[in-house]
Amino acid sequence: MYDSDSAQQNQEGGDETSRLQRGPVTLKNGATYTGQWLNNQRDGYGYQLWPDGSKYEGYWRNDKANGHGKLVHADGDVYEGEWSNDKAHGNGTYSHANGAYYNGEWMDDKQHGWGMESWPDGAKYEGQYGDGKKDGRGKLTFADGSFYDGEFKENEISGRGKYQWADGRQYIGDWKGGKQHGQGTYITKEGNRRNGEWQNGKKIRWID
Repeated sequence: MYDSDSAQQNQEGGDETSRLQRGPVTLKNGATYTGQWLNNQRDGYGYQLWPDGSKYEGYWRNDKANGHGKLVHADGDVYEGEWSNDKAHGNGTYSHANGAYYNGEWMDDKQHGWGMESWPDGAKYEGQYGDGKKDGRGKLTFADGSFYDGEFKENEISGRGKYQWADGRQYIGDWKGGKQHGQGTYITKEGNRRNGEWQNGKKIRWID
């Protein structure tokens, strides 16, 4: 999130024992805040507007976004969900201006945990994330209807999984770096199966 700035202009000093409604108050970074204050800090419900047009409306604690809130970026992207110390943390949705969308868990401003993501062309992913990347178990469906269901590592198809082409053919087996790599089973549209060995996406030999 945008940098916090606890120093306010036109702000009286002194401790407060209960929340007060104030604003708009101009911060040193040029943003304006209207909402609740406690002990000379943003605390409670409030609205903040930055010079570039970005805006946040939601809950604050100890001068930082904490709790539920909505941040609209200057480029039109929107995050709405849970916050912890100015970072997306917990459950939330991120809507891109281009139509891409994520709904799921966050940690320290990154997708982390279980989530669902979709893109304007119709592609979608549902599964695990780690440190902002697809990581763990998930299913990625492409725009043409083909899909991969299996393991991911740092945004790449890696591990064990199944890929099904749009015409019904399947590969079930080992993957590395987004390519078939290791042993697997190829299944034709008619259901015929053959076991083989692949390397960097190419079949090396049949082993049955």
